[in-house]
Amino acid sequence: MSEPALKAELMRSLSRLVRGLSALFWGLPITLLVCVKTATSEWLKPLGIFPPILATALLAYGLWQLGCFQKQERIWHHALDRAKLLSVVNIGLSPFVFWWNQIPNVPLFTLAVGILMLSSLLFLFNLNRVLQRLTAMLPDETLRLETQFFTSLNLYLLLALILLVTAYLILQQIDSLPILVLDVLRALELVKQWGLIFLILLPLAMTMTLIWKIKEVILASVFGPE
Repeated sequence: MSEPALKAELMRSLSRLVRGLSALFWGLPITLLVCVKTATSEWLKPLGIFPPILATALLAYGLWQLGCFQKQERIWHHALDRAKLLSVVNIGLSPFVFWWNQIPNVPLFTLAVGILMLSSLLFLFNLNRVLQRLTAMLPDETLRLETQFFTSLNLYLLLALILLVTAYLILQQIDSLPILVLDVLRALELVKQWGLIFLILLPLAMTMTLIWKIKEVILASVFGPE
């Protein structure tokens, strides 16, 4: 392939990479807001199951756009494929947020929403791994070190959250538990929605910051002065 053709192909892949990063940057807070509002209020009720499906689909779209960059890098694409799989799972589970809001006493709906929360945390965990792999292919050493530090911090925070949510879901399925554990579960039941949102805001904000910075570095390298 000639040099102009290689340059054109690189520009196309960088364009889709930036588009994918933008979709992820806006998709993360939109998905959180839409799913919480669908689950806890009637604001989006006239639209039915479509808001959570469209919000989670935006994240999947962003990941598919990223897949056009450096197709020959297997480690990068393995990390990307894991995140893509979880994004598809989230799309499939997202309608249960609306159904659970309408009929909260159905055990299947409650279980599906719990699995969606766990899957969303796993998605954010794997998205941070994707960002690590992406910056490893970029020439900016400062960006690479910053991303390594903040994604490592995010991974520890998300791992702790995943373990907490998993333990909560397992304990919810057990009929006979000690009184102390039941009291703790009842207390968590009162604050679980807003408490989980509060705990996830820090890793979510750091992930969005990293996505924005990576996008700006790519744009500066393409359009900035040589």
